[in-house]
Amino acid sequence: MNQPTPPSTARPASPARRAEDTPGAFTGQGSHTPGRTVGSSAVPPLGELPPAHTAIICVALPGLAVSTEQGQLTGRGLEGFYRAGRRVLSRCQVRVAGREPLGVQARMTAADRAHFTATVRVTPHGGPDPDVVVDRSRCADGTELITLRNVCARPLRLPVEVALGTDLADIGAIAAGAVGPELPAHVRDSGLCWSSPAGTSRVTADPQPADAIAAAGLLRWDFDLPPGGSVRVELKVRPDGAGPVRAVGRGATSPLAPARATGDDPRLAVLMATSVEDLQALLVRDPADPGDIHLAAGAPWRCGLAPAEALAAARMTLPLGTRLAVGTLRTLARTQVAQQGPRHGMIPGPRRDAGAHLPPSCTGTEATLLFPVLLAEARRWGMSDQDTEELLPSAERCLAWLRTAVGEGTYLRDPQPGGPVRCETQAHAHRAALLGADLLDSCGRTSADAVWLREWARRLRAVFRRDFWLDDRAGGRPPAALTPDGRPVPQLGAAAVHLLDTGLLGGGAMAPGLLDKVQTESLARLLGGPALDSGWGLRSLSAKEAGHNPFGHRGGAVRVHETAIAVAGLAAAGFEKEAGGLLGGVLTAAEAFGYRLPEMYAGEQRTEGSLPVPHPAACRPAATSAAAGILLLTTAVGIRPDAPAGTVTLRPQRSAPLGEIGLTGLRVAGEPFSVRVSRLGLALVEEAAEGLQLGV
Repeated sequence: MNQPTPPSTARPASPARRAEDTPGAFTGQGSHTPGRTVGSSAVPPLGELPPAHTAIICVALPGLAVSTEQGQLTGRGLEGFYRAGRRVLSRCQVRVAGREPLGVQARMTAADRAHFTATVRVTPHGGPDPDVVVDRSRCADGTELITLRNVCARPLRLPVEVALGTDLADIGAIAAGAVGPELPAHVRDSGLCWSSPAGTSRVTADPQPADAIAAAGLLRWDFDLPPGGSVRVELKVRPDGAGPVRAVGRGATSPLAPARATGDDPRLAVLMATSVEDLQALLVRDPADPGDIHLAAGAPWRCGLAPAEALAAARMTLPLGTRLAVGTLRTLARTQVAQQGPRHGMIPGPRRDAGAHLPPSCTGTEATLLFPVLLAEARRWGMSDQDTEELLPSAERCLAWLRTAVGEGTYLRDPQPGGPVRCETQAHAHRAALLGADLLDSCGRTSADAVWLREWARRLRAVFRRDFWLDDRAGGRPPAALTPDGRPVPQLGAAAVHLLDTGLLGGGAMAPGLLDKVQTESLARLLGGPALDSGWGLRSLSAKEAGHNPFGHRGGAVRVHETAIAVAGLAAAGFEKEAGGLLGGVLTAAEAFGYRLPEMYAGEQRTEGSLPVPHPAACRPAATSAAAGILLLTTAVGIRPDAPAGTVTLRPQRSAPLGEIGLTGLRVAGEPFSVRVSRLGLALVEEAAEGLQLGV
């Protein structure tokens, strides 16, 4: 069911485009429990959304720095430094000897920082060569280091000024184009400050400027530089009274192991490193208990908690350890509906646009079904018995909600009256039932609940294989949903990949799926075909369907995590050719995006010499896309742990689509785990916890 959308200054979204899952929506830190702070959720009309695809976005939540390739912050669009969703500085323009530096290079140096190089000619009639190089290092924590270097053969006296300004606007208002003018500045100490009812922001400078002019928002210096000499100016921007950003992903506080990849393909190492860095940059603490850490959905628009995506991303990153899973589950357990009634046990979440052919779906349903799945699989990866016991009652309430929601029927229907029976919802529910029953049994909760869950899953498989299949000459396909009167909604999209994601049981076994062997083969063929596979990944809606839009976020665009789920599911089911084709497409797309995969990009067909086309509203980085990079690489190795049994089973892809690959610094049973797969598809464990046995 939906949670109420917090008030915003933006015009309301259409019913099909709700806050958290609409591109352009921002949700600040906080959760979805009444009485706890939720950040801005402004949902602007998409035509007014400032484009983000060309922006250089430095992330270390709650800090952001958004720039263009020129390096100057002009206050236009999204540019500026942000803290907790508010723009604390929108303009930072450097002039040297009255001239604007010419930007020549911009590059990310880490997930939270970027470097910009510009040049200035200050010598009249001195020819085409620059006299001064201006280097700027910008960090999401609100720090900017400006270095000026004299590269000419004579001494220079350089007047330098920095023009500063801000509107202290909320990012939701910026997204809606509803920001006001810059605020008047005031001189304070060694810099400037600005105030509004939303708060106060200040910039300090080191060295102290020779002049600070509030009316013009200017800081000025005069520097004497000998040939080859340099000088540095450090600016720090932050809300008044706030300390520096303490990024969760830095150092020992990160719940993610610093895994590394090596192998024949040099792209693997970069994808792993970038994915881990982006995940660390998106980590946030739950205000209710700062010891619990979860992932924000993505920057710049969705820097808050999206329950279903936080759970999905934590699940894909289990090879990096179980601490993130523990923090995510604890955070969401505090939001679980406690009141008796039909929603008792649900994890609340907003509605999500489901495309043109279906009404919006309830992400609360998905989150409630993912909760016991993540707990069950985290236990297999090595979550402690203490953490499992603490979280088990919340998982039991999720499973009890499932039983209540199914009632006397077989299918799990949408919670709203007259809602459809969605194909992917049945897949989520079936997996939750089987893994939930396994969890209850393995934790000694022998009860009628586990018996009911398995029996219901068996009944669901029987009717699903009959009702959710449309026969045709090509072998048939699953419909997207059934209407309340049982008619199929025939559209084919990437959501069908959830039928392949059955979940991990004990001993390295995968849970049975909803499809039979013949149906699974037909689905695999469709996923590898040109209607769904764009060459860069899976389209969210087949190119043959009416209403297909290559930029539609659920109408034809490539959503990276769905493709990663398909690769993992196809590999587990033995369809390595189709899995390898999709894997190669996403890996090539990752290279084109500098290995920072956006949450989605256009589902345009790949042709010789073409590049994937960005989506202007996509978050980048995004939690599920960064986590998908981890899933893609670990799928090639096929790690299936069972920490309670002290075993780990390896099921590498025999075709070795990536050539030789080695993964080091993973975590299984709480200890470092390293594995290598040869070009022949043979796996070798190089490091593991003492006593961990290789399963068959």
